[in-house]
Amino acid sequence: MSSDPDDEPFHPLGETAEENYRELLEAGDYDADLGMEMARDAMRLTKGELSEAEFYDRYHEDVLEEFGEDERPMADSVEAAREDGRVGDALSRVGLDEETRRETMKKMGAGAGFVGLGALATADGEREPDPTVAAQEDDEDDNDGVQWGMALDLETCDGCLSCVVACQAEHNWDEGANWMYILAYEDGVVESPDPDEDPGTRDFNYIIRPCQHCTDAPCEKVCPTTARHTRDEGGLVLTDYDVCIGCRYCQVACPYGVNYFQWDDPTVEADEQDEDMMFDQRDRWVSGRGPKGVMEKCVFDPARQDGQMGDEMVGTTACEDACPPGAIQFGDMNDPDSDPQQYLENVPLARALENDPDEDELQEAIAILEGDEEPADEDDDDGLTEEQAERLIQGEYGEDVSRFKLLEEYNTNPNVVYIGNEPGPHAEQVPGPVAYEDVGQVDDRISVLDEKRVDLGLY
Repeated sequence: MSSDPDDEPFHPLGETAEENYRELLEAGDYDADLGMEMARDAMRLTKGELSEAEFYDRYHEDVLEEFGEDERPMADSVEAAREDGRVGDALSRVGLDEETRRETMKKMGAGAGFVGLGALATADGEREPDPTVAAQEDDEDDNDGVQWGMALDLETCDGCLSCVVACQAEHNWDEGANWMYILAYEDGVVESPDPDEDPGTRDFNYIIRPCQHCTDAPCEKVCPTTARHTRDEGGLVLTDYDVCIGCRYCQVACPYGVNYFQWDDPTVEADEQDEDMMFDQRDRWVSGRGPKGVMEKCVFDPARQDGQMGDEMVGTTACEDACPPGAIQFGDMNDPDSDPQQYLENVPLARALENDPDEDELQEAIAILEGDEEPADEDDDDGLTEEQAERLIQGEYGEDVSRFKLLEEYNTNPNVVYIGNEPGPHAEQVPGPVAYEDVGQVDDRISVLDEKRVDLGLY
């Protein structure tokens, strides 16, 4: 395959990012043009500009030629849909009516849900529904109903980097391959101060950037081996280190820039790591520092979610535990009683609960809004009415603010919801109040990766 050099950049992180990604692919063992083109079309697929059958067909032969297999997640459903169509046509030709056809196909194990469907244009040019969508919906019905995710309050984040340190301590990732980032920014509308002027931490604007654990992840769609996959239990997007071949295609296909290739051997060898932290409940190696030559990223702590660190750790992450202001809320996004959903339900009240104020009046307001205390009537001189309690909490902790998900136009359905200021299109990183080197971490991952590539003689 060949790329058109005149193509406009497709990656939301821009032309420079694309150039860096191409360089990374060209330093590897697999077809860089194929990786770039598949990444572009994987994003088109999530946007709805391309069907899964079209995406599968477009690259099937090339993937087979390059990797000797095509285990992309849509392969089985696309092929099954076509087989169903062929069987259905054959049954029609022998004169069976629709009901008999369906019963016959069920007995044959063909799956009646696919009858008559295919990613083919009708005579008038309108596209029929993609059969893989129905298959995905059926799969969702089979899982446990839990979807792990986060609510991240950008207005309470203070840039302390405690979450970054805690994540690294639990998972042992190497410097520069940050599974969690806190980025201070300015975008021409909101400005951040000069850290040398000793401003307050809340004078900065932040974006918290873990993996988004997308329900419809483009990174998964380009993986030829099933290494990158969405786990049924909890909807976690993970990498099986034992299956990953290090083609790096997932790194390019991620709109959020959260994947890292491991250039060299880990500082903590596998036999020195705790197996309970490495292998999930399916006995797949998906967590902790991976071996040389594989892809890594934030994993939402499967060892915790699977109960391997104790039942009390289920529904928690290292980054959430370490966050002093409670800006990180992790839990089941499908459970209205989970931490993130309760936080989103009433943000000012949630902030108050995280701060646990000493003032009697604030405690009374919290108790009223929590339903633990009866509000006063409007005519009463003593006590707070519910409206007064709400105003008091908002006056202290801010009003309810906007929510957003990153790059929503890509339709990846990320399971991370942000609260507060959304960075504008011209946002640029600026030095934050706490420097990464001050806490033993590295901020500029590109320079670290460049050093590793030079050390390995890659250029």
